[in-house]
Amino acid sequence: MNCDKRKLRNDILLVAILLAVVSAAGLAFFFLRGEGNTVEVTVDGQPFGTYSLGRDARVPIVTERGSNTLVIRDGRAFVEEASCPDGICAAHRPIKRNGESIVCLPNRVVVTVRSTHSTQSDAPDVIS
Repeated sequence: MNCDKRKLRNDILLVAILLAVVSAAGLAFFFLRGEGNTVEVTVDGQPFGTYSLGRDARVPIVTERGSNTLVIRDGRAFVEEASCPDGICAAHRPIKRNGESIVCLPNRVVVTVRSTHSTQSDAPDVIS
């Protein structure tokens, strides 16, 4: 009976340590990922345009499937209006970090933040 309690305690300790490591890695990935400086828009997988996050703009995206209005303000991008029935893309929070995306499936529009800086980064490498 005493051995079973010890095994249970060790199992709980192992799970707690694994959760702490995974949480720390996830937080490091989120917070160390740099901010992007451009927004790439694709429609149906084809390039539509690339826009600077450093310049406020209102970009109408009109396709045969519908329309979206992309707004770039204060270094962030968001979809202000969308003709799609669910409007999930318009409810998405503004994006600014490298790799973040807003997707409008019905209109097949994808907005992705990219960094056009050199591949050398001052941020630590969290993978290796």
